[in-house]
Amino acid sequence: MKVYETDKIRNIGMIGHGGEGKTTLTEAMLFTTGAISRMGSTDSGTATTDYDPEETKRHISIGAALAPMEWNGHKINVIDAPGYFDFEGEVEETMLVADAALIVVGAVSGVTVGAEKAFARCKEKETPRAFVVNRMDTENANFEKVFTALREQFGPSVVPMQLPILKGESFVGYVNIASGTAYEFAGSSVKKIDVPDNLAAEVEEYRGILTETAAESSEELMEKYFEGEEFTEDELNSGIRAGILSGSLTPVLCTAAAPQLAISSLLDMIVTFMPAPNEHAPKQGKTAGGDDAERACSNDQPFSAQVFKTLTDNFVGKISLFKVYSGKMTVDTPLYNPNSEKSEKAGNLYYMLGKKTYNIDAICAGDIGALAKLQYTSTGDTLCDPNNVIVYPAIEFAEPAISMAVTAKKRGEEDKVYGGLNKLMEEDGTFRLEKSPDTGDMLLSGVGEMHLDVICAKLKNKFNVEAQLDDPRIAYRETIRKSAEAEGKHKKQSGGSGQFGVVQMRFEPLTNGEDFEFVNAIVGGVVPKEYIPAVEKGTREAIQKGVLAGYPMTGIKATLYDGKYHPVDSKEVAFKSAARLAYKAACAKAQPTLLEPIYSYRVVVPDSYMGDIIGDMNKRRGRILGMNPLGGGLQEVLAEVPYAEMFKYATDLRSMTQGRGSFTCQFERYDEVPANIASKIIEKAKKDLEEDED
Repeated sequence: MKVYETDKIRNIGMIGHGGEGKTTLTEAMLFTTGAISRMGSTDSGTATTDYDPEETKRHISIGAALAPMEWNGHKINVIDAPGYFDFEGEVEETMLVADAALIVVGAVSGVTVGAEKAFARCKEKETPRAFVVNRMDTENANFEKVFTALREQFGPSVVPMQLPILKGESFVGYVNIASGTAYEFAGSSVKKIDVPDNLAAEVEEYRGILTETAAESSEELMEKYFEGEEFTEDELNSGIRAGILSGSLTPVLCTAAAPQLAISSLLDMIVTFMPAPNEHAPKQGKTAGGDDAERACSNDQPFSAQVFKTLTDNFVGKISLFKVYSGKMTVDTPLYNPNSEKSEKAGNLYYMLGKKTYNIDAICAGDIGALAKLQYTSTGDTLCDPNNVIVYPAIEFAEPAISMAVTAKKRGEEDKVYGGLNKLMEEDGTFRLEKSPDTGDMLLSGVGEMHLDVICAKLKNKFNVEAQLDDPRIAYRETIRKSAEAEGKHKKQSGGSGQFGVVQMRFEPLTNGEDFEFVNAIVGGVVPKEYIPAVEKGTREAIQKGVLAGYPMTGIKATLYDGKYHPVDSKEVAFKSAARLAYKAACAKAQPTLLEPIYSYRVVVPDSYMGDIIGDMNKRRGRILGMNPLGGGLQEVLAEVPYAEMFKYATDLRSMTQGRGSFTCQFERYDEVPANIASKIIEKAKKDLEEDED
């Protein structure tokens, strides 16, 4: 592939709901442009952009993949993004570098949650977009119904640029509304035909809307429009293009990807109407000193780029995919990473088609490329001219929504599992691996259950080691509800010097929010001052295991008020042991109780799901704190819920709201566990302890 200049490049994100044919459409575009000689499929596992073993096994996309192609003197970089919500991080990476987006919807399924989210994401990022109604060749395909739903959902800016021509239920051609020309499929090409009579009125209506939108792009065209003059083809196209770039027009097209119908017209539309990288505002960043800076997308600017995705390959090693935002990159371009404050060596320069890399001499501003074996660079990092440093904002991934305890299936392979997961984190910034300071569990946190399953499958495929996922242990605590006193006596005599220490201690609930407080109330030296630290240390060690189920004790005040010592046999170890004995005896009488972590949840859902969400929260022992309207048909529910009831809430919320709901949570405090639930937890904890001892 030759080196393309900035104005001849189109970076297109292929986004939308899972299962609508995005990958098949990408494959059809590759085949039509001659980038591949044989069209693969997701069902057979031969699609160019679904090359990961898990993608071929599951027949879904799980990672964003590049598909560059050449068409009419232009280079189109399609970034095929997954549609399943567990892999939304890949969509974020795609949207970072896409200058425009194709939102794929099914001709039968119509407006889906994925389409809603894709449109909202484009609007938020001010990304030009078009809807592609795909699968027009399937039974019960209904373009008119889908278009009506799109327009109702997303407003009057949604306007068709094509209308399908049907014979019976067969998709046999289309009408280009802008030109008023009809085409019929003839094998791998098309032939011009007259506009069918049954579509003439619709074509005229929508051409009028396109003309009106075009007129709004400039005063000159507006004058011409009001004077009733016809636009030339170039004027109309220019005005439509301006409408798409401003977001005031969202065109709708129709295709059938599997039989490669209307693919050429889609490619023509991308080249003609979608923006080149230099038609966007300059990329904003910061200087090394933290001042605002920007780079225009031009070869004349100092070099800068950003890594938007990292791949790990068993043969090549680490591959960094990046977009050049300014300057022209060659193998001799000096690379500096301001995030790590390290210089990098470029090596060979590549472009990628699916999993394959191809050498290229240069990459112009706005284009996408790949580098292998960068030592200090991660996803989201900036690469720039060392003499003109700029740092671009990192990619903002959503917080993980589900956590599971991860262990090795085979004993002794823990280091391999954790090492492999750390390497996988280089290519997936949406999951985390961290040790719980409360329970000691190694927690694998991600977007959803499928996400975590895929991570473990990749671990096996790439590193030949298997991980096991289990529900994480809850960080329960214990406390006391009343004051109690006890004596702790440690006496040991076995020849030679013995061990002797006696303490009288009072334990009571602590009301100031602290975990533990130790008070020395000894008078008269009944316990010498050199042994007081040992009593405190012994008590602190003892409260790590509660008297009910062995969970750490919290909110407790320990007062040492009396004791005895022996001038010869007393030692620190004796007073530590005496303190532990006093703790156990006193707390057993002080109405010990079990505490559980309570988290606050902020759940955002459409109005229509409010009843289901509140009912579900009540079933989970939640307490609703408030409900706030957010506008746009969304409501915010604020609640406090025991963490033990919320392990898989991400999956449950997605199911209840068809993927439209989202939530964030944070730890609030510990509360007492209801007696009927506490008894079961205590019983299980004692049973687990007995099994561990056996």
